Amino acid sequence: MPWGLITLLLAGLALVWVMIVLYTAWQQLHPMRRAYAFAVSRSIPGDPSEVATDASGTQPRGLEYTSWTVRSRGIELPIWDIRGKDPAGPTIIITHGWGESRVLNLPRAAALAPIASRIILWDMPAHGDSDRGGRFTLGCREHLDLLAIIERVRGSGDTSPLVLHGFSLGAGVSIAAASVLPPDRAPALIVAEAPYAQAITPARNLLALRSLPHAVTLPPAMALLGLWLGVGPRWRGFDRTRLASTLPAATKLLVLHGAEDLISPPADGQAVAAAAPNGAVVAIQGAGHTNLWTTPEHAQRCTSAMLEAMGRSSRVTAIA
Repeated sequence: MPWGLITLLLAGLALVWVMIVLYTAWQQLHPMRRAYAFAVSRSIPGDPSEVATDASGTQPRGLEYTSWTVRSRGIELPIWDIRGKDPAGPTIIITHGWGESRVLNLPRAAALAPIASRIILWDMPAHGDSDRGGRFTLGCREHLDLLAIIERVRGSGDTSPLVLHGFSLGAGVSIAAASVLPPDRAPALIVAEAPYAQAITPARNLLALRSLPHAVTLPPAMALLGLWLGVGPRWRGFDRTRLASTLPAATKLLVLHGAEDLISPPADGQAVAAAAPNGAVVAIQGAGHTNLWTTPEHAQRCTSAMLEAMGRSSRVTAIA
């Protein structure tokens, strides 16, 4: 084969590789937005008023809530402020995962409403109904947005125990926020649902499950993203196990992990819990990455584990 043709072929392959790397990096920062229209298309609740509060249908439908926004990093972040059923319960701030939204946190809110005084759901930048101009950083700076919400909640005079509940990427965001909070703002409990330790982990596993190319394209894409986001190619400061180790002993860390999770490895959840000064892990048998709160028996197990971590009776029936 002529050397000119070989050179041309290699140049073409290199160009394809570069394009895949760039597209992979771009895709990580531009997840699908799942807001009200998404909920309508899936025939699922689109806001708290549409949540079924009793599976038997004997109680009124819907959760009481108000809407407001928090300004953080130059954009407005939308909030659903849901009234819980237990005035003596905690305020629970729930942070969603990559490519999700507060809409997809409604099952968690419904299940936790009986044990909470207040539940806060919010959309991260580039997710749900957040401003279009927001910059998503894959968990590097979203903890600053969560800190702004905590400040707003505490500034409103809310003195109930604070629980930070995060799913997948949101679990790491919750841990990162708690690691820098002053003692008077520290949460009583962090619920880290399906956490992962390193930024590359969920992307690698998701691409592998979809049989998409990633072995030689994802590592350079993530290194490029690290440089773009200012944390370096090795994602300096991201490691969630290290951040968990810096939590105050007074803050409990409860890891909830589906035993069959193929996106966030259960071993990562165990490592995060073990690193925390006051950590514990509950493995939910038969559960995967996304069905801890959409399967009634899993939701009941998760709720009971949270009540136990808060030192409260576990005799509560989670609502659908």
